[in-house]
Amino acid sequence: MKLDNSNGQVSFTAEVSPPHNSDDADEVFVPPLNFAMVDNGIFRSGFPDSANFGFMKSLRLRSVICLCPEPYPETTAEFLKSNGIRLYQFGIDGCKEPFVNIPNDKIQEALKVVLDVRNHPLLIHCKRGKHRTGCLVGCIRRLQRWCLSSIFDEYQRFAGAKARVSDQRFIELFDISGLKYNPLAFSCSRK
Repeated sequence: MKLDNSNGQVSFTAEVSPPHNSDDADEVFVPPLNFAMVDNGIFRSGFPDSANFGFMKSLRLRSVICLCPEPYPETTAEFLKSNGIRLYQFGIDGCKEPFVNIPNDKIQEALKVVLDVRNHPLLIHCKRGKHRTGCLVGCIRRLQRWCLSSIFDEYQRFAGAKARVSDQRFIELFDISGLKYNPLAFSCSRK
């Protein structure tokens, strides 16, 4: 079993399933673009394709949250279905500053899926794993009580030169008070 981190974004160790037979021993696991671990059982990335299926299977996912409005590709939808992975799709348009805003209601609904540990392990993705995914992960970090400078550092690490002030403003102003969750659902809260 080998892990291909040629996109330079993988910076953690994930527990992967051992090969079941010798034919799988040389399988190359390729993570999706901008793949990273958010918390135990929560991952983020860009849109996965067939090259990423072996890697995704090794994560033993139960759920995938897609933040794109486009219809889900048939081959990827079939992979999810054949592996018993539930798809939650929250169609959020890729927002371009300054006039399009991230919809609060869709982020709140996505957060409810993330906060339900019965959906873990889960993968959150949008097209490139930068802006829409970054906003949802930023809201997760707010729930985890991260300071804003750390949240923005993480957002900017994935968004790079295309970081959007409007996304960071959305994360800062997002109202987490109406969300009911158990703070112990996050690994950083368990001590």
